[in-house]
Amino acid sequence: MKRTIYDADHESFRSSVREFLDREVIPHVESHAAEKALPRDYWLAAGRQGFLGLEIPEEYGGSGAGDYRFNAVFFEELSKVNAALGSCTGIHADITAPYLVELGTEEQKKKWLPGVASGEILLAIGMTEPSGGSDLAALKTTAVRDGDDWVINGSKTFITNGYSADLVITAVRTSPEKKARGITLFAIPSDAEGFSRGRKLDKVGQDESDTAELFFENVRLGDDHIIGELDGGFIHMMQKLPQERLGCAISNVAHAKQILVETLQYSKDRQAFGQGIGSFQHNKFLLAELFTQIEVTESYIDQCVVAHDKGELSAVDAAKAKWWSSQVQNEILDHCVQLHGGYGFMNEYRVARAWRDARVSKIWAGSNEIMKELIGRDLGL
Repeated sequence: MKRTIYDADHESFRSSVREFLDREVIPHVESHAAEKALPRDYWLAAGRQGFLGLEIPEEYGGSGAGDYRFNAVFFEELSKVNAALGSCTGIHADITAPYLVELGTEEQKKKWLPGVASGEILLAIGMTEPSGGSDLAALKTTAVRDGDDWVINGSKTFITNGYSADLVITAVRTSPEKKARGITLFAIPSDAEGFSRGRKLDKVGQDESDTAELFFENVRLGDDHIIGELDGGFIHMMQKLPQERLGCAISNVAHAKQILVETLQYSKDRQAFGQGIGSFQHNKFLLAELFTQIEVTESYIDQCVVAHDKGELSAVDAAKAKWWSSQVQNEILDHCVQLHGGYGFMNEYRVARAWRDARVSKIWAGSNEIMKELIGRDLGL
């Protein structure tokens, strides 16, 4: 089915993104994986193209697109290269930057947003803790008032861009007695005294993503580093999570679809018993099912993109998009590995890496079980 949500401007933008990826990224993907990080050269190059400022107004150095469909196109193309490229760039430009744009003071915007747009200031978001997982209301990292300062102690884990980030939007507990209503967001610079990082975590997949633990030991910051309202952090995060989950869904579908297209070609080229393996009835039927599954899912995600662009995407619909797309992504890629046979288990094949990379999509941005809990509550259960 032909997609209808993008016009000529979006497709022209898509061509620009593809040209950038062909020139600046694809020749270096092996070195990204070996270094377990995207180099600063990537961020600066993406910044020069205006790709990191889609959420940032022009007066602060961004492109101020004001049309979420450009974000969707960007992350589709990134995710076709590999899942980590989409997730790392998404954390910076699509997930964390909006906190500064929508909640930051004028001084904070002028101080940080131009560097965010240019790639000189790399962002991460610090929500997850070693004992908390998806339970954001159970944060243990604290900020205690001491004179004019706040003293922050605690840790975060599984932080994408954590090893390289220059600024981390961090959720901390400022009023323990208020429970979920006592959480505040702080912008913590990586050069703050008392801030440290652990090693790059050794993950099952997404080797290109630098994921790290972060530690805060008596980090002192003033009120000028609070993002949004004091004790309003939990509400701020809940308001921003639908976009994060939609971004995940966009990337999930694009990632799986690209590998499925490549698997279709492999099924035509790979010979067994004198014919292409795709011509065997089981494989033919399977591929028919998989392409139908991805296109139906893509159609739903497209409608979520349109709704979000109009400011109408609900948290529940975003939860549906996130869990369903990640489930479909993993099922499709598992079948793609099977269709490749033994080659599908070799890391030198893109299908094997994609299969590994996709597994985390059922865990992050709120596990699929949490997504179903949100949907179930909306059903009155």
